[in-house]
Amino acid sequence: MALAGVNNVATPILFEVTQVCGPCVDGAEFGREDAQLELEGGVPRLYILRLKGKELKFDRITHHAQVTQCLGSADGRPWYMGVAPASLLSDAPGDDGRLPWAPPAISDVRVFKVEGPTFLKLNKGTWHAGPLFEDPQMDFYNLEHTDTNVTDHNTHVFSREDGVQFVIDTAS
Repeated sequence: MALAGVNNVATPILFEVTQVCGPCVDGAEFGREDAQLELEGGVPRLYILRLKGKELKFDRITHHAQVTQCLGSADGRPWYMGVAPASLLSDAPGDDGRLPWAPPAISDVRVFKVEGPTFLKLNKGTWHAGPLFEDPQMDFYNLEHTDTNVTDHNTHVFSREDGVQFVIDTAS
């Protein structure tokens, strides 16, 4: 078991793998604070994702190599996300049509608390576990491709491959 401390959402390491986006005033022009999306190669899907029973622990982590993904709480309640940098080995698809990857290093996994009117835009290939939360149920808005979870869902299972499960320490 690995105890995962919680980092502030504004920590610089988070910006290596994602973009933190918050409210902007009406009429503001597109800029660096806006989500820098990469949605080519598929049909975008924006929907409300209802999740139940997501405890503050994880033993697997997933990435989407071909699309950015945006996740945010629909009501601003606090939630957590485990992330690690992308580990794609090539830009050329393998025989299975997927981009080859290496599993993330255990030491590269970080957990962040997100709250308020904020969402995360995960860069292509960013490993992520979550959203995770303490409430029995939460709704999240989610932007990805219509078939992301079918054609671009790549998972590493730490418990099976490394004998590790991450437990989020909210007191840190």
